[in-house]
Amino acid sequence: MHLVTVSIDSLTLGQPLPFSLRDAKGTLLAQKGYVIYTRRELESIVGKGFSLFVDVQDAEAHHRAYLNKLNNSVIEDQPLGRIASIKISQNHQDSQRGTTTDGQPDWLDIQVQANTLLRDTSAPSFLARLDRLLQQLQQHSQHNPNGALFALFHLTASEIKLYSATHAMLVSVMCGLAAREVLNWSADLERAVCRAALTMNIGMTDLQDRLALQIAPPTPEQRKHIDLHATRSVQLLQEIGVTEPIWLEAIHHHHQVPPGALASKSEGLRAARLIQRADMFAARLAPRASRVPTSPAAAMQASYFDENRQVDEAGAALIKAVGIYSPGSFVRLNTNEVAIVVQRGINTTTPKVAILINRDGIPMAEPLVRDTASREYRIVASVPHRDVKVQINLQRLLPLTVSGNADRLW
Repeated sequence: MHLVTVSIDSLTLGQPLPFSLRDAKGTLLAQKGYVIYTRRELESIVGKGFSLFVDVQDAEAHHRAYLNKLNNSVIEDQPLGRIASIKISQNHQDSQRGTTTDGQPDWLDIQVQANTLLRDTSAPSFLARLDRLLQQLQQHSQHNPNGALFALFHLTASEIKLYSATHAMLVSVMCGLAAREVLNWSADLERAVCRAALTMNIGMTDLQDRLALQIAPPTPEQRKHIDLHATRSVQLLQEIGVTEPIWLEAIHHHHQVPPGALASKSEGLRAARLIQRADMFAARLAPRASRVPTSPAAAMQASYFDENRQVDEAGAALIKAVGIYSPGSFVRLNTNEVAIVVQRGINTTTPKVAILINRDGIPMAEPLVRDTASREYRIVASVPHRDVKVQINLQRLLPLTVSGNADRLW
Protein backbone atom coordinates (compact mmCIF):
# COMPACT_ATOMS: atom_id res chain seq x y z
CA MET A 1 0.00 0.00 0.00
CA HIS A 2 1.39 3.39 -1.04
CA LEU A 3 -0.25 6.31 0.80
CA VAL A 4 -0.65 9.89 -0.37
CA THR A 5 -2.14 12.81 1.56
CA VAL A 6 -5.56 14.23 0.71
CA SER A 7 -6.93 17.63 1.74
CA ILE A 8 -9.97 17.76 4.01
CA ASP A 9 -11.35 20.57 1.87
CA SER A 10 -11.42 18.29 -1.18
CA LEU A 11 -14.02 16.02 0.40
CA THR A 12 -17.69 16.65 -0.37
CA LEU A 13 -19.96 16.45 2.65
CA GLY A 14 -23.20 14.50 2.32
CA GLN A 15 -21.87 12.34 -0.54
CA PRO A 16 -20.28 8.86 -0.49
CA LEU A 17 -16.49 8.95 -0.13
CA PRO A 18 -14.84 8.14 -3.49
CA PHE A 19 -12.01 6.28 -1.71
CA SER A 20 -11.19 4.92 1.72
CA LEU A 21 -9.61 7.37 4.19
CA ARG A 22 -6.62 6.22 6.24
CA ASP A 23 -4.15 7.59 8.77
CA ALA A 24 -0.39 7.80 8.25
CA LYS A 25 0.04 4.14 9.23
CA GLY A 26 -2.61 2.94 6.78
CA THR A 27 -5.25 2.29 9.45
CA LEU A 28 -8.74 2.55 7.98
CA LEU A 29 -10.63 5.61 9.27
CA ALA A 30 -13.62 5.56 6.90
CA GLN A 31 -14.35 3.10 4.11
CA LYS A 32 -15.14 4.03 0.53
CA GLY A 33 -18.83 4.91 0.22
CA TYR A 34 -19.16 6.13 3.81
CA VAL A 35 -21.19 9.35 4.03
CA ILE A 36 -19.86 12.21 6.19
CA TYR A 37 -22.60 14.76 6.72
CA THR A 38 -20.93 17.56 8.71
CA ARG A 39 -17.54 19.25 9.09
CA ARG A 40 -17.57 18.39 12.79
CA GLU A 41 -18.01 14.71 11.99
CA LEU A 42 -15.14 14.88 9.50
CA GLU A 43 -12.88 16.53 12.06
CA SER A 44 -13.78 13.89 14.65
CA ILE A 45 -12.64 11.20 12.21
CA VAL A 46 -9.36 12.95 11.43
CA GLY A 47 -8.53 14.10 14.95
CA LYS A 48 -6.47 17.13 15.94
CA GLY A 49 -3.10 17.42 14.31
CA PHE A 50 -3.59 14.42 12.04
CA SER A 51 -3.58 14.21 8.26
CA LEU A 52 -5.72 12.15 5.95
CA PHE A 53 -4.25 9.64 3.51
CA VAL A 54 -5.54 7.49 0.65
CA ASP A 55 -4.04 4.52 -1.13
CA VAL A 56 -2.55 5.85 -4.35
CA GLN A 57 -4.26 3.06 -6.34
CA ASP A 58 -7.68 4.24 -5.10
CA ALA A 59 -6.82 7.85 -5.91
CA GLU A 60 -5.58 6.97 -9.40
CA ALA A 61 -8.70 4.94 -10.17
CA HIS A 62 -10.89 7.84 -9.07
CA HIS A 63 -8.84 10.28 -11.17
CA ARG A 64 -9.06 8.05 -14.27
CA ALA A 65 -12.84 7.87 -13.91
CA TYR A 66 -12.97 11.67 -13.64
CA LEU A 67 -10.89 12.11 -16.79
CA ASN A 68 -13.03 9.62 -18.71
CA LYS A 69 -16.19 11.49 -17.74
CA LEU A 70 -14.61 14.81 -18.65
CA ASN A 71 -13.50 13.47 -22.03
CA ASN A 72 -16.96 12.07 -22.80
CA SER A 73 -18.55 15.42 -21.99
CA VAL A 74 -16.22 17.19 -24.43
CA ILE A 75 -16.98 14.62 -27.15
CA GLU A 76 -20.74 15.13 -26.54
CA ASP A 77 -20.19 18.90 -27.02
CA GLN A 78 -21.78 19.80 -23.69
CA PRO A 79 -21.80 23.47 -22.59
CA LEU A 80 -18.56 24.70 -21.04
CA GLY A 81 -20.30 25.60 -17.80
CA ARG A 82 -21.52 22.05 -17.36
CA ILE A 83 -18.13 20.59 -18.21
CA ALA A 84 -16.44 22.89 -15.69
CA SER A 85 -18.78 21.70 -12.92
CA ILE A 86 -18.28 17.98 -13.51
CA LYS A 87 -17.72 15.82 -10.45
CA ILE A 88 -17.19 12.10 -10.76
CA SER A 89 -20.04 10.20 -9.16
CA GLN A 90 -19.41 7.05 -7.17
CA ASN A 91 -21.44 4.95 -9.58
CA HIS A 92 -19.69 6.10 -12.77
CA GLN A 93 -19.33 3.31 -15.32
CA ASP A 94 -21.68 1.03 -13.36
CA SER A 95 -21.29 -1.73 -15.88
CA GLN A 96 -17.62 -2.10 -14.90
CA ARG A 97 -18.31 -2.04 -11.18
CA GLY A 98 -19.93 -4.21 -8.54
CA THR A 99 -17.39 -7.04 -8.77
CA THR A 100 -14.05 -7.73 -7.11
CA THR A 101 -10.86 -8.56 -8.98
CA ASP A 102 -11.71 -12.28 -8.75
CA GLY A 103 -15.15 -11.77 -10.27
CA GLN A 104 -17.10 -12.05 -7.01
CA PRO A 105 -19.83 -9.52 -6.11
CA ASP A 106 -18.45 -6.40 -4.42
CA TRP A 107 -21.41 -5.69 -2.15
CA LEU A 108 -19.87 -2.59 -0.58
CA ASP A 109 -19.52 -1.11 -4.05
CA ILE A 110 -23.08 -2.11 -5.02
CA GLN A 111 -24.30 -0.49 -1.79
CA VAL A 112 -22.60 2.77 -2.80
CA GLN A 113 -24.08 2.57 -6.30
CA ALA A 114 -27.58 2.22 -4.85
CA ASN A 115 -27.05 5.10 -2.40
CA THR A 116 -25.85 7.45 -5.14
CA LEU A 117 -28.63 6.40 -7.52
CA LEU A 118 -31.49 6.93 -5.07
CA ARG A 119 -30.18 10.38 -4.13
CA ASP A 120 -30.03 11.63 -7.74
CA THR A 121 -33.40 10.98 -9.41
CA SER A 122 -33.02 14.07 -11.58
CA ALA A 123 -30.18 12.59 -13.66
CA PRO A 124 -31.24 11.78 -17.25
CA SER A 125 -29.58 8.37 -16.92
CA PHE A 126 -31.54 7.44 -13.77
CA LEU A 127 -33.68 4.70 -15.34
CA ALA A 128 -30.75 3.14 -17.19
CA ARG A 129 -28.69 3.09 -14.00
CA LEU A 130 -31.63 1.68 -12.07
CA ASP A 131 -31.95 -1.16 -14.58
CA ARG A 132 -28.21 -1.89 -14.30
CA LEU A 133 -28.47 -2.03 -10.51
CA LEU A 134 -31.54 -4.27 -10.71
CA GLN A 135 -29.74 -6.53 -13.19
CA GLN A 136 -26.82 -6.91 -10.77
CA LEU A 137 -29.11 -7.74 -7.86
CA GLN A 138 -31.11 -10.27 -9.85
CA GLN A 139 -27.99 -11.86 -11.31
CA HIS A 140 -26.38 -12.29 -7.90
CA SER A 141 -29.58 -13.45 -6.17
CA GLN A 142 -30.23 -16.04 -8.87
CA HIS A 143 -26.63 -17.26 -9.06
CA ASN A 144 -26.11 -17.38 -5.28
CA PRO A 145 -29.23 -16.39 -3.28
CA ASN A 146 -27.53 -17.33 0.00
CA GLY A 147 -24.68 -14.94 -0.74
CA ALA A 148 -26.99 -12.08 -1.70
CA LEU A 149 -29.04 -12.47 1.47
CA PHE A 150 -25.91 -12.88 3.61
CA ALA A 151 -24.34 -9.68 2.33
CA LEU A 152 -27.48 -7.55 2.51
CA PHE A 153 -28.55 -8.74 5.96
CA HIS A 154 -25.02 -8.12 7.23
CA LEU A 155 -24.89 -4.62 5.72
CA THR A 156 -28.36 -3.82 7.07
CA ALA A 157 -27.24 -4.70 10.60
CA SER A 158 -23.84 -3.00 10.43
CA GLU A 159 -24.14 0.16 8.29
CA ILE A 160 -26.65 2.69 9.59
CA LYS A 161 -25.54 5.66 7.47
CA LEU A 162 -26.55 4.08 4.14
CA TYR A 163 -29.77 2.67 5.57
CA SER A 164 -32.18 3.73 2.82
CA ALA A 165 -30.21 2.20 -0.05
CA THR A 166 -29.34 -1.02 1.80
CA HIS A 167 -32.93 -1.45 2.96
CA ALA A 168 -34.24 -0.99 -0.58
CA MET A 169 -31.83 -3.60 -1.97
CA LEU A 170 -32.67 -6.12 0.76
CA VAL A 171 -36.43 -5.73 0.27
CA SER A 172 -35.98 -6.03 -3.50
CA VAL A 173 -33.95 -9.24 -3.23
CA MET A 174 -36.32 -10.77 -0.66
CA CYS A 175 -39.35 -10.00 -2.82
CA GLY A 176 -37.63 -11.38 -5.92
CA LEU A 177 -36.79 -14.67 -4.19
CA ALA A 178 -40.33 -15.06 -2.79
CA ALA A 179 -41.90 -14.20 -6.15
CA ARG A 180 -39.67 -16.62 -8.06
CA GLU A 181 -39.13 -19.54 -5.66
CA VAL A 182 -42.41 -19.66 -3.72
CA LEU A 183 -45.22 -17.73 -5.40
CA ASN A 184 -44.22 -18.70 -8.97
CA TRP A 185 -45.02 -15.27 -10.34
CA SER A 186 -44.23 -14.45 -13.95
CA ALA A 187 -40.85 -12.96 -14.80
CA ASP A 188 -42.55 -9.64 -15.64
CA LEU A 189 -44.34 -9.45 -12.28
CA GLU A 190 -41.15 -10.45 -10.45
CA ARG A 191 -39.25 -7.66 -12.20
CA ALA A 192 -42.00 -5.16 -11.41
CA VAL A 193 -42.03 -5.96 -7.69
CA CYS A 194 -38.21 -5.77 -7.54
CA ARG A 195 -38.21 -2.38 -9.27
CA ALA A 196 -40.95 -1.09 -6.98
CA ALA A 197 -39.08 -2.28 -3.89
CA LEU A 198 -35.91 -0.48 -5.00
CA THR A 199 -37.73 2.80 -5.59
CA MET A 200 -40.52 2.74 -2.98
CA ASN A 201 -38.82 5.38 -0.81
CA ILE A 202 -37.12 7.68 -3.34
CA GLY A 203 -39.51 10.38 -2.17
CA MET A 204 -37.73 10.43 1.20
CA THR A 205 -34.26 8.88 0.74
CA ASP A 206 -32.36 11.64 2.53
CA LEU A 207 -34.94 11.88 5.32
CA GLN A 208 -34.93 8.11 5.81
CA ASP A 209 -31.15 8.12 6.30
CA ARG A 210 -31.35 11.02 8.73
CA LEU A 211 -34.14 9.37 10.74
CA ALA A 212 -31.94 6.30 11.17
CA LEU A 213 -29.39 8.54 12.93
CA GLN A 214 -31.94 10.63 14.83
CA ILE A 215 -32.58 9.86 18.49
CA ALA A 216 -35.64 12.11 18.89
CA PRO A 217 -39.04 11.09 17.45
CA PRO A 218 -39.93 12.50 14.00
CA THR A 219 -40.98 16.13 14.05
CA PRO A 220 -44.47 17.09 12.74
CA GLU A 221 -42.85 18.22 9.48
CA GLN A 222 -40.92 14.97 9.15
CA ARG A 223 -44.06 12.97 9.93
CA LYS A 224 -45.91 14.80 7.16
CA HIS A 225 -43.09 13.96 4.75
CA ILE A 226 -43.23 10.30 5.81
CA ASP A 227 -46.99 10.13 5.32
CA LEU A 228 -46.72 11.56 1.80
CA HIS A 229 -43.61 9.71 0.64
CA ALA A 230 -45.41 7.01 -1.36
CA THR A 231 -47.28 9.62 -3.38
CA ARG A 232 -44.11 11.65 -3.81
CA SER A 233 -42.18 8.57 -4.99
CA VAL A 234 -44.82 7.87 -7.63
CA GLN A 235 -44.71 11.49 -8.78
CA LEU A 236 -40.92 11.43 -9.12
CA LEU A 237 -41.03 8.25 -11.18
CA GLN A 238 -43.74 9.63 -13.45
CA GLU A 239 -41.70 12.80 -13.97
CA ILE A 240 -38.77 10.76 -15.26
CA GLY A 241 -40.92 8.70 -17.59
CA VAL A 242 -42.17 5.65 -15.70
CA THR A 243 -45.61 4.57 -16.94
CA GLU A 244 -45.71 0.89 -15.90
CA PRO A 245 -48.97 0.55 -13.92
CA ILE A 246 -47.90 -2.40 -11.71
CA TRP A 247 -44.71 -0.63 -10.65
CA LEU A 248 -46.51 2.60 -9.80
CA GLU A 249 -49.50 0.93 -8.12
CA ALA A 250 -47.21 -1.20 -5.95
CA ILE A 251 -45.37 1.87 -4.66
CA HIS A 252 -48.52 3.92 -4.15
CA HIS A 253 -50.10 1.22 -1.94
CA HIS A 254 -47.06 -0.40 -0.29
CA HIS A 255 -48.07 0.97 3.13
CA GLN A 256 -51.83 0.72 2.72
CA VAL A 257 -52.71 -2.54 0.95
CA PRO A 258 -55.12 -4.59 3.12
CA PRO A 259 -54.59 -8.25 4.11
CA GLY A 260 -56.25 -11.12 2.29
CA ALA A 261 -55.59 -13.70 -0.40
CA LEU A 262 -53.17 -12.51 -3.05
CA ALA A 263 -55.25 -14.06 -5.84
CA SER A 264 -58.10 -11.67 -5.04
CA LYS A 265 -55.91 -8.62 -5.66
CA SER A 266 -54.64 -6.91 -8.80
CA GLU A 267 -51.03 -7.60 -9.76
CA GLY A 268 -50.03 -4.17 -8.46
CA LEU A 269 -51.64 -4.82 -5.08
CA ARG A 270 -50.09 -8.30 -4.87
CA ALA A 271 -46.70 -6.70 -5.39
CA ALA A 272 -47.56 -4.00 -2.83
CA ARG A 273 -48.52 -6.60 -0.20
CA LEU A 274 -45.29 -8.55 -0.72
CA ILE A 275 -43.26 -5.34 -0.46
CA GLN A 276 -45.14 -4.31 2.68
CA ARG A 277 -44.32 -7.54 4.50
CA ALA A 278 -40.66 -7.53 3.38
CA ASP A 279 -40.38 -3.83 4.26
CA MET A 280 -41.71 -4.51 7.75
CA PHE A 281 -39.37 -7.44 8.28
CA ALA A 282 -36.22 -5.69 7.04
CA ALA A 283 -36.97 -2.49 8.98
CA ARG A 284 -37.27 -4.39 12.26
CA LEU A 285 -33.83 -5.93 11.74
CA ALA A 286 -32.03 -2.65 11.14
CA PRO A 287 -30.48 -0.73 14.06
CA ARG A 288 -31.40 2.89 14.69
CA ALA A 289 -29.83 5.53 16.86
CA SER A 290 -33.08 5.51 18.85
CA ARG A 291 -33.56 1.74 19.30
CA VAL A 292 -31.99 -1.68 19.03
CA PRO A 293 -33.07 -4.07 16.25
CA THR A 294 -35.53 -6.92 16.65
CA SER A 295 -34.25 -10.50 16.44
CA PRO A 296 -34.70 -12.16 13.02
CA ALA A 297 -37.11 -14.74 14.45
CA ALA A 298 -39.29 -12.03 16.04
CA ALA A 299 -39.20 -9.93 12.87
CA MET A 300 -40.25 -12.93 10.81
CA GLN A 301 -43.12 -13.72 13.18
CA ALA A 302 -44.42 -10.15 12.85
CA SER A 303 -44.42 -10.51 9.05
CA TYR A 304 -45.95 -14.00 9.14
CA PHE A 305 -49.21 -12.87 10.75
CA ASP A 306 -51.43 -10.19 9.24
CA GLU A 307 -53.36 -7.40 10.93
CA ASN A 308 -56.09 -9.90 11.90
CA ARG A 309 -53.58 -12.34 13.43
CA GLN A 310 -54.11 -14.71 10.52
CA VAL A 311 -51.31 -16.29 8.48
CA ASP A 312 -50.35 -13.78 5.80
CA GLU A 313 -49.79 -15.35 2.39
CA ALA A 314 -47.11 -12.86 1.37
CA GLY A 315 -45.38 -13.05 4.75
CA ALA A 316 -45.38 -16.85 4.67
CA ALA A 317 -43.84 -16.77 1.17
CA LEU A 318 -41.02 -14.56 2.43
CA ILE A 319 -40.27 -16.90 5.33
CA LYS A 320 -40.16 -19.90 2.99
CA ALA A 321 -37.82 -18.02 0.66
CA VAL A 322 -35.48 -16.55 3.29
CA GLY A 323 -35.78 -18.84 6.31
CA ILE A 324 -36.52 -18.15 9.97
CA TYR A 325 -32.77 -17.80 10.48
CA SER A 326 -31.70 -15.90 7.39
CA PRO A 327 -28.18 -15.89 5.95
CA GLY A 328 -26.17 -13.18 7.68
CA SER A 329 -27.90 -13.55 11.06
CA PHE A 330 -26.24 -14.83 14.23
CA VAL A 331 -27.36 -17.86 16.24
CA ARG A 332 -26.32 -19.87 19.28
CA LEU A 333 -26.14 -23.66 19.01
CA ASN A 334 -26.87 -26.18 21.75
CA THR A 335 -23.08 -26.66 21.89
CA ASN A 336 -22.93 -23.04 23.15
CA GLU A 337 -21.04 -22.04 20.00
CA VAL A 338 -21.97 -18.75 18.31
CA ALA A 339 -22.31 -18.92 14.54
CA ILE A 340 -23.37 -16.89 11.53
CA VAL A 341 -25.87 -18.38 9.09
CA VAL A 342 -24.30 -18.91 5.66
CA GLN A 343 -26.87 -21.03 3.81
CA ARG A 344 -30.59 -21.70 3.91
CA GLY A 345 -31.37 -25.26 4.96
CA ILE A 346 -33.74 -28.05 4.00
CA ASN A 347 -36.42 -26.21 5.98
CA THR A 348 -36.77 -22.70 7.43
CA THR A 349 -35.25 -23.54 10.82
CA THR A 350 -32.20 -25.67 9.90
CA PRO A 351 -29.66 -23.57 8.00
CA LYS A 352 -25.96 -24.21 7.61
CA VAL A 353 -23.84 -21.99 9.82
CA ALA A 354 -20.20 -21.00 10.26
CA ILE A 355 -18.88 -21.12 13.83
CA LEU A 356 -17.30 -17.79 14.83
CA ILE A 357 -16.95 -18.24 18.60
CA ASN A 358 -16.29 -21.64 20.19
CA ARG A 359 -18.00 -23.03 23.29
CA ASP A 360 -15.35 -21.43 25.50
CA GLY A 361 -16.11 -17.96 24.14
CA ILE A 362 -12.92 -17.77 22.06
CA PRO A 363 -13.12 -16.47 18.45
CA MET A 364 -12.27 -19.09 15.84
CA ALA A 365 -9.15 -18.58 13.74
CA GLU A 366 -11.00 -20.19 10.81
CA PRO A 367 -14.82 -20.51 10.62
CA LEU A 368 -16.09 -24.09 10.82
CA VAL A 369 -19.29 -24.98 8.95
CA ARG A 370 -22.04 -26.91 10.75
CA ASP A 371 -25.41 -28.22 9.54
CA THR A 372 -28.05 -27.36 12.14
CA ALA A 373 -30.33 -30.10 10.77
CA SER A 374 -28.16 -32.37 12.92
CA ARG A 375 -29.49 -32.70 16.49
CA GLU A 376 -25.93 -32.26 17.71
CA TYR A 377 -25.80 -28.72 16.32
CA ARG A 378 -29.39 -27.51 16.56
CA ILE A 379 -30.09 -23.79 17.02
CA VAL A 380 -31.32 -22.76 20.46
CA ALA A 381 -31.51 -18.96 20.07
CA SER A 382 -30.92 -15.94 17.87
CA VAL A 383 -28.01 -13.72 18.91
CA PRO A 384 -28.25 -9.93 18.45
CA HIS A 385 -25.70 -8.51 16.04
CA ARG A 386 -24.50 -6.05 18.69
CA ASP A 387 -23.58 -8.92 21.04
CA VAL A 388 -21.14 -10.55 18.61
CA LYS A 389 -17.77 -8.89 19.14
CA VAL A 390 -16.10 -10.52 16.14
CA GLN A 391 -15.07 -8.49 13.11
CA ILE A 392 -16.88 -9.84 10.06
CA ASN A 393 -14.88 -9.93 6.82
CA LEU A 394 -17.61 -10.02 4.20
CA GLN A 395 -15.46 -11.09 1.26
CA ARG A 396 -13.83 -13.84 3.32
CA LEU A 397 -17.11 -15.37 4.48
CA LEU A 398 -19.09 -15.04 1.24
CA PRO A 399 -17.48 -18.17 -0.33
CA LEU A 400 -19.08 -20.21 2.48
CA THR A 401 -22.52 -19.29 1.15
CA VAL A 402 -21.89 -21.50 -1.89
CA SER A 403 -22.90 -25.10 -1.19
CA GLY A 404 -19.87 -26.82 -2.65
CA ASN A 405 -17.42 -24.51 -0.89
CA ALA A 406 -19.04 -25.00 2.51
CA ASP A 407 -19.14 -28.77 2.13
CA ARG A 408 -15.40 -28.87 1.53
CA LEU A 409 -14.78 -27.05 4.82
CA TRP A 410 -16.56 -29.51 7.10
